[in-house]
Amino acid sequence: MKNWVEVSEQRLAGNYKLLQEAAGAETAVLAVVKANAYGHGAAVCAPVLARAGAEWLGVTDVVEGAAVREALAGAGIAREEQPEVLVMSGLLREDAGDVIRHGLTPVVWLREQMEWLVEAAGQSGGVVMPVHVEIDTGMARQGVAPGEELEALLGWVKGQTALRVDGVMTHFASSEVAGSAQTLAQRKRFDEAMDAVAAAGVRPAWVHAGNSSTLDNQGAEGNVPWLRGLAAGVGAKSMVRTGIALYGYCLPIEGGGLNTVRRELQPVMTWKTRVIGVREVEAGETVGYNGIFVAERAMRLALLPVGYADGLRRELSASNARLGGWAMVRGQRAAIVGRVSMNLTVVDVSGIADVAVGDEVVVLGDGVTADDHARLAGTIAYEIVCAVQTAHRCGIAG
Repeated sequence: MKNWVEVSEQRLAGNYKLLQEAAGAETAVLAVVKANAYGHGAAVCAPVLARAGAEWLGVTDVVEGAAVREALAGAGIAREEQPEVLVMSGLLREDAGDVIRHGLTPVVWLREQMEWLVEAAGQSGGVVMPVHVEIDTGMARQGVAPGEELEALLGWVKGQTALRVDGVMTHFASSEVAGSAQTLAQRKRFDEAMDAVAAAGVRPAWVHAGNSSTLDNQGAEGNVPWLRGLAAGVGAKSMVRTGIALYGYCLPIEGGGLNTVRRELQPVMTWKTRVIGVREVEAGETVGYNGIFVAERAMRLALLPVGYADGLRRELSASNARLGGWAMVRGQRAAIVGRVSMNLTVVDVSGIADVAVGDEVVVLGDGVTADDHARLAGTIAYEIVCAVQTAHRCGIAG
């Protein structure tokens, strides 16, 4: 095997517990495992998070939800002991039967979506489907608009015996910004929307908002206490939805705010490869496509079977004028030289003794983090970890 990911089960469980402590005992933490657990492997991560105490797991769609149910069962977790699974990114008519079949809870905001579920429930022996209604408070993505649109939807759903509004939710657009005016405006709209929910006689079990940065950015505005009070006002329990923080990363707080949990999180993924070649080059020789790197001295280079097809960003390439990324070889930094190509990357091991074919190399992990890659690539850690394409992922205890 030339290219694989190891997931630290101990660190993943530790990150979840840290986030739960930050949320407080009265607020649940939904663990997001969408996008294959942000590139970490949902089949590995979902059972770990379930055993760490997660009451809810979040997935993108019904296909992911079914896969998570299968992974939990395969890990020996009985159905009645499994977390609830929230399908967070909508559904189509053909998904409705599978939602019921796999015991999933969909996020909905359109009457049409609910009609599909009512139809599928009737075909499944009259089951009652739990749904979470999303309110659009300022993202213009998913969600029913507060006001007349929300009131009409609530009025319709109250008459549906096959549906139960188990949750009401929204999503913040700027939760990593300290004192964000947008977040405060969204909170106000959500307050008003929950007044409408209460006035309609709808009593959800859950009210949830926010992401990893909502827990990390607990400034003077007090987003978590606000959410807790809002939920209590309708007799519900509050919940936040954490994703990237579970896996050891979080956006820096903008505007002078302090990170509450970011500094204590531990990266969970270690992406590894092996050296498949070692060669000596003389001064003046070029390395890689277009010869953007020219050896200025005699060098020893190691060839790694990993490249941008695997998710290693091309922006980590290095020329003589610009430093690029690095890998960890025998516990030391080995700088990338030349262009990262589709399946191969060259690193400088001139100062690292005894490097040989077959040596393990850390592409991403301790010593070279997703934040490091993101800084060089001009993006965020989310995109780095989600892009890792290696097929083999395994859990390790440490």
